[in-house]
This record gives sequence, structure tokens and C-alpha cells, in this order.
Amino acid sequence: MKRRTGQDRSITTHWRPATQAVRGGTARSEWGETSEAIFLTSGYAYDCAGDAAARFAGEQVGMTYSRLQNPTVQMLEERIALLEGAEACRTMATGMAAMTAVLLCQLQTGDHIVAGRAAFGSCRWLTDTLLPKFGIGVTIVDARDPQQFEDAARPDTKLFFFETPANPTMDVVDLKAVCDIARARGITSVVDNAFATPALQRPMEFGADVTAYSATKMMDGQGRVLAGAVCGTEDFITNTLLPFTRNTGPTLSAFNAWVVLKGMETLDLRIRRQSENSLKVGTFLEGRVPRILHPGLASHPQHNLAMVQMDACGPIFAFEVEDRKQAHGLLDALQLVDISNNIGDSRSLMTHPASTTHAGVAEEKRLEMGVNEGMLRLNVGLEDPQDVIEDLDGALRAVGL
Repeated sequence: MKRRTGQDRSITTHWRPATQAVRGGTARSEWGETSEAIFLTSGYAYDCAGDAAARFAGEQVGMTYSRLQNPTVQMLEERIALLEGAEACRTMATGMAAMTAVLLCQLQTGDHIVAGRAAFGSCRWLTDTLLPKFGIGVTIVDARDPQQFEDAARPDTKLFFFETPANPTMDVVDLKAVCDIARARGITSVVDNAFATPALQRPMEFGADVTAYSATKMMDGQGRVLAGAVCGTEDFITNTLLPFTRNTGPTLSAFNAWVVLKGMETLDLRIRRQSENSLKVGTFLEGRVPRILHPGLASHPQHNLAMVQMDACGPIFAFEVEDRKQAHGLLDALQLVDISNNIGDSRSLMTHPASTTHAGVAEEKRLEMGVNEGMLRLNVGLEDPQDVIEDLDGALRAVGL
């Protein structure tokens, strides 16, 4: 494909994030389309047998198979890398495919990792169930305390893995402190940055080695497709991650990549407006519910840290009511906000983590993480925040709050 004039990396890296989200990585075919093209093809043809051999040997630039490269997918990968400030990016079929790949590609039997206790339920399944099956040791720590990473690190520790803000407890991790500990010990730091996206938080600026995403969330942002992404150095992506993904096949489809590309164009606008809406809704709920966990509110124990690391608070937060019965009653009383376990959507969504996203986590581990029976997680969308507040007000009154 012919790239648009001036669309080379030396220029695009100087563009500001909002511009990169719209134009970063864009390539055009001979037809000169303004919107990125969707290349729905599984394979590619070669002018001669020598070209095919050269491409497979890595001696010639070009596509070989859509499990490895696809023009539409490649545009998305370059765009995410530019936003992240990373040398390279590799996309995958889902966020959990990205999390699984970023761990397994660099670990083997006898290795050890330190992971944050507050995490998405499936991520806790990876650390608690999958990795130990392969003889990989795991120590779970309270990631809010950097010293716990220091204390848990061993000579065989290869990786620190954590989310910030964490799902659904909104724990905030001191990125610089934890990543400094990792660097000093030669340990790779892997940050799940899905709640913030690079539009609000760029962990690599604080020393993170690798970032991982469910691009299903804010990057698509409209509840349409599944996607995942991993960002890192060119060496890590090419020589560590790619050999794993090319042979295991967690491939992102060209169509899904195109949809996420379209979502990225409005990412900056959406996430900032949703952050503003979330803060308004959180302010309404504060004092109305027994406990609220919102990094944008001064009442959050790590509010100051969050505001240093993040450009805005993000659209997601949690709050607590008395128990599961009251939580389910509140959900059932909603008229506008949807009951849904997704996040990052342009629609306001709420779920009860203990019975949905974290239902597969043993009760004692859920409680250790801080996910109790009264916790609710809210994704504030692009609706008028006053309508969301009125809906919540009615639901709260319905359950006696």
C-alpha cells in the first residue's frame, strides 16, 4: 500500500494524542480512500516463488498470512503504539488473549511472578489457576503498597503483573515506584491499562516495560467487537511475543480491527466527556451510599496519586450497598442504566461483580481483593449525566437508600 504523504514514523511520533488517534498508522491503497480499508483476506499472492521464500525468511518486507500480518490490523497496531509511546504493538482477538499471551510468551516452568490481588476475575484465573499448572510460581500482593512487590521478589522472579486502576475495586498502583523496583531487579513490568487507555494514562512514561489492553473497552467504546493489544519494545514484540502468537493464533480479524480504528478516532473525546460525567455521578452518590471508590473524588484514598498518573479519572468506578439482595434490587430498579458486565461503552452500564465478572473467583479470594457482596461497578456513558443521576436516585430510593 502507498502511505499518505508525510505519514512516516519520524513525523507521526510528534503528533499529539488526539491527532494520533485519528490519523496514526493510516495507510492508503492506490484508490486513495480516506477511511481505512478493510482487507478481508486470509492469504497473499507473490510475484514469484523467490519472493515467497524471501518473505518467509524475513528478507523481504510484505504480507504472508493474516495470522501474522494484515494491512488493516497493522494500521491499528501502529496507531495504538503511537498513542502509547511504544516502539511496537501486537493486537489479538480479545483482551484475555492479550493477557494470556503476554504472560505465557515470557514465562516457563520454574519462573516466578508477583501479581496484584485486585484484578479482573479472568486475570486472577490466569495467576491462580493457569500459571501454576505449568509450574510457574505466583505471589499475590496488595499492589497499592510498592514495598510488597519488593518483599515478594525472588531471584527467579521474572515479571510483575498488575492493573491500575484495578477492576473493580479501583485500587491505584504507584507506577513509578513499582516499575523502579522491577527495573532495579531486572524484572519485566506488565501493566493492564484497560480502564484508562493511553488517552488518560501512559504507564511507559513511568517506567513500565509492557502494557496490555482489552481494546473491547474504551478503544472500541461502543460495545461492538472484541479486541486486545500488547505494547512494548520492538525487540519484545518481535522476538518474544510474536513467536508465541504466530504459532498459537489469537488473531484479531481485519473487520474487528477496522471497527476499533473507527472507535479510536473518537477515543479522546469520549473518554474525557465520560470522565466528566463519571465525576458528576460519583459526586451525587458520595454520601448517599455507604462507600464509594472513585479515583476522581478526594475521598478516594489514592486520589492524589491517581491525578498525578492520570489525565482524568475515567468513566468507571465502584460503590457499595449493604449486601447482594440490596445490590440486585438496585440493579432491577434501574430504568436507563443497563445491567451489563461490559465497561468502556458509550452507554451507562452497571454490574454486580460478585455474581458476574468475579463469580468464578473463590469467595475468600474475592473478599481478600475487596469484592464484597454489596459492591456494584458503574460505567458512566455519554448520556446527559443528570438523567443517569435521576435514574440512580430512583433506584436508590427503591431499595431504601
